Amino acid sequence: MKTPFALFLSTAGLLHAGTPDLESTLAAKPEPWIKPVIDIRARYEFGDVDAFDPSHALTVRERLGLKTKAWNGFSALIEGEFSQAVIDDYNGGAGPTADPFDPANTAIFDPETNELNQAFLQYEGFDTTAKIGRQRLIYDNAAFIGNVGWRQNEQTYDGITLANKSIDGLTLNYGYINQVNRIFGSDADSEIGFLPGFANVQDLQSEIHLLNASYTGFGGVTLGGYAYIMNFEELGAWDNNTFGASAKGTLGGVVLYGELAFQDKAGVLGEQDALYGHATATKTFGKQSLTVGLEHLDAGFKTPLATVHAFNGFADVTDGARLSGAHNGLTDLYVSHTIPLFYGIKWTNVLHAMGDNEISSGYGWEYDSVLTKKFDDNFTAIAKFAQFESEGDAYVGPSGSPGLPTATRVSIELDYTF
Repeated sequence: MKTPFALFLSTAGLLHAGTPDLESTLAAKPEPWIKPVIDIRARYEFGDVDAFDPSHALTVRERLGLKTKAWNGFSALIEGEFSQAVIDDYNGGAGPTADPFDPANTAIFDPETNELNQAFLQYEGFDTTAKIGRQRLIYDNAAFIGNVGWRQNEQTYDGITLANKSIDGLTLNYGYINQVNRIFGSDADSEIGFLPGFANVQDLQSEIHLLNASYTGFGGVTLGGYAYIMNFEELGAWDNNTFGASAKGTLGGVVLYGELAFQDKAGVLGEQDALYGHATATKTFGKQSLTVGLEHLDAGFKTPLATVHAFNGFADVTDGARLSGAHNGLTDLYVSHTIPLFYGIKWTNVLHAMGDNEISSGYGWEYDSVLTKKFDDNFTAIAKFAQFESEGDAYVGPSGSPGLPTATRVSIELDYTF
């Protein structure tokens, strides 16, 4: 005869039989048709550049959107971007039609804005991804094609892009761009010219063809190649044709990278040919890494669609001239070291020594320091310090524009993504 307790156990077992466990039930939950896209960043930034008053900016930027589930290979995304200046003691860099604007203050290129950031239809199939509409676009290390992700209002592109992986190890990218949506926001002025390289800060109508390829089928070596044909309706001085190749691999435990590019229509008048080169060597020691790099731009070489903040130091003293090509050349020898500290904090220190086309004239030195803490998959905190010390030699060319100024920049930010 069964006891009441035994009867209870047997009955519970019968009731539970054939019932999926909680983990299986959760795993079987269907993907929602529409998912939110949330990206919020709050940042305090201080800037002090010679010949300008110091600036203080506390800005908050929200990217809010919706992304659909794929249906027969088709999906869509729409995203707005909204930026507010809580502390606005700075020059937003977008001219008198945008806030904040104070030409006496150091430029911090985060004007207030409300705009459509991305809106595209995507198809994935036959080893190909195709997008049409307004979209984020980054090729390679963003030295030529980037989204300027450091700024609150990112750079996006209107057009069509294709990415094909039909051949094992080979990725082919093509993009046609008819408008570049720049970082200066919805109220940017089209007639200002108070900063070299930023003569037109509005969105730019364009006729741009981008071809980019990478191949990983050589046993640990990645080969890359690109051809970028750029024509801008409102800013013909930025027109250029650039062709380049790169290689990355490991030798003796050292990761080596090399890149070489040729550009015609270089210079502010588009009458020059110029070369570009970049080489790095990176060695990892346990959890630490050390990189030595050398980047060179011939006089007049320009990168108008690059994420220029990622190059030549975080003080951003070369950005305008690098975008426009209004310079006598730039050679940047740098050393970068990253080490983990405590509580998951990473510390990166970088030292730059910058000279001209022949490395015979020194522009100056820069020291950068970055602390990064990733709390979880959603929250990240970043603190940056950058100090550029000018040696007084003009970087911007014979037009008589000022050279590289001594500059200090400090920022603290908190990022949330979902």
